[in-house]
Amino acid sequence: MRLSYLKYLLLTLRPRQWVKNGVLFAALVFDRQLNPAHLPEIIRTTLGFLIFCLISGLVYLINDLVDVEADRKHPQKRQRPIAAGKLPPSVALGAAIILPLFIFPFSYWLSAPFAWVGLGYFGLNLAYSKWLKHIPLIDVFAIAAGFVLRVAAGVVLIQVARFSPWLYVVTTLGSLYIGFGKRRAELALLAEDAYNHRRVLDGYTIPLLDQLITIVSGATIIAYSLYTFSAPNLPDNHVMMLTIPFVIYGIFRYLYLVQVKLSGGAPEDVLLSDRPLQWTIVLWGLAVILIFYVY
Repeated sequence: MRLSYLKYLLLTLRPRQWVKNGVLFAALVFDRQLNPAHLPEIIRTTLGFLIFCLISGLVYLINDLVDVEADRKHPQKRQRPIAAGKLPPSVALGAAIILPLFIFPFSYWLSAPFAWVGLGYFGLNLAYSKWLKHIPLIDVFAIAAGFVLRVAAGVVLIQVARFSPWLYVVTTLGSLYIGFGKRRAELALLAEDAYNHRRVLDGYTIPLLDQLITIVSGATIIAYSLYTFSAPNLPDNHVMMLTIPFVIYGIFRYLYLVQVKLSGGAPEDVLLSDRPLQWTIVLWGLAVILIFYVY
C-alpha cells in the first residue's frame, strides 16, 4: 500500500471527529476515579476511548464508501479522500473489512459489556448511514443515542459507585441541541439546494429548528442545574452549582456561532477553532476537577 493511501485512509477515519469520544471519560471523572489510586481504571478507559475512535472511524469509512456519489456533489464533502479520488475504494473497502477483525475481539477482551455497547454503537451508526439519517427528527435522536452509548461504554468499563443518571439526561439533551444546530447550519449553508445534498433537510425548516434548539437548550440548562444539587456524590454545600454559568455560556456561544456566524455544520471544527468556546470548556473542566478532587 502506498504511503499516500495510508495518509488519506487516516483522513477518512476523521481524527478531528474523535474528540466526541471524550465523553467516555465522564464516568471516570464524575465518579471521582481520576487519580493515581485508580490507574487501572484510567488505562481501561483510555483503551476504550481508542477503541471507540476506531469504531467511529470505521463508521465514517463505510459511510464514505456508500455515499461517494452524493459527496461528490457537496461543496465541502467532495474534498473527502474517496470522493476526490485520492483513496481508491478498493483500499477503503479492504480497511473496512480488516478493522473489525481487530476492534471487536479486543473490545471483548477489555470487557464483554463494553464490547456489546461498542457493537450496539456500530450497528446504530450503520442503521443511521443507511436509513435513519433520512428521517427528520429520528436522525438527530440517533446522533444523541450515539453520545449516550459512548457514556454508557465508559460506565461499563470500570466499577462505578455513584454515577448520576442526570448525566445521561444532560448528555441526551446536549447532543440533541448540537444535532439540531448542525442541521440548521447545513440548511442555512445549502439553502435551496439542501435536499440534493442531504435528503433529510427537506423535512426541516429554519423556524422549526430554531424552536427545537430553544426547547432542548433550555432543557439542557435545567437538567444540568438539577444535577449540580441532586447528584449523590457532590459536596453537600452545592458548590457544584458554580459550574452552571460555564454551561450556560457554552450553550449560548454555540447558538451564536450557528445563528450569527452561520457555522456549526461541523461541530467538531467549531470546538477545535473557536477560542471562547474552548476556554469555556477548559474553565468548566478545571472547576469540575477542583470541586471533585481538591475541594
